Amino acid sequence: APALQPAHPGLWETGIGEGFRPGTQSLSLMAGGLYGLPIFGTQQRHDLALLSLSYGRMLGPVHGEGHWWHGNWEFRGELFSGAQVSPEVQPLVGLTPHIRYNFATGTRFIPYIDVGAGVTAVGIGPPDLSNTFEFNLQGGGGVHYFLRDNLALSFDLHFLHISCAGLSHPNLGLNGLMGYLGLTWFF
Repeated sequence: APALQPAHPGLWETGIGEGFRPGTQSLSLMAGGLYGLPIFGTQQRHDLALLSLSYGRMLGPVHGEGHWWHGNWEFRGELFSGAQVSPEVQPLVGLTPHIRYNFATGTRFIPYIDVGAGVTAVGIGPPDLSNTFEFNLQGGGGVHYFLRDNLALSFDLHFLHISCAGLSHPNLGLNGLMGYLGLTWFF
């Protein structure tokens, strides 16, 4: 009798932590906050409480075989929402495409680096922001710890900048360190 092959051969190229197969997808739900930094001209410290939902897809096979940096490129879309909690409570919501590089370590710990740029709607105004419509820039990294071959506990630390890119004034911006903790499901 012919052997039946599984419908999905798995997420990993050769084994857990060895790099993702092309087309592997991810769905993340994260919670965290931003510690505001009054830098680069910002006059106030803006602290935020945030929730993030993101979807990602591996763009191809493992790159850099035999090198310390071998891994996968991933394209992600993130929807985040929450509120400024200090100096006053104000809502915000943003949508950001990201490019991420997941390092293949051969272990359950998969570190990554990540950059993104998108749009944000905020209730925060002067002296640092001017409009409801703002842009956001993000850069940082994190680590997935795989609890199972398709489920990871994820920790993320990014620098976030929000401003209107000079479309109106004031344009001092909101800056801070953003940390998230959550779960990522790979399929």
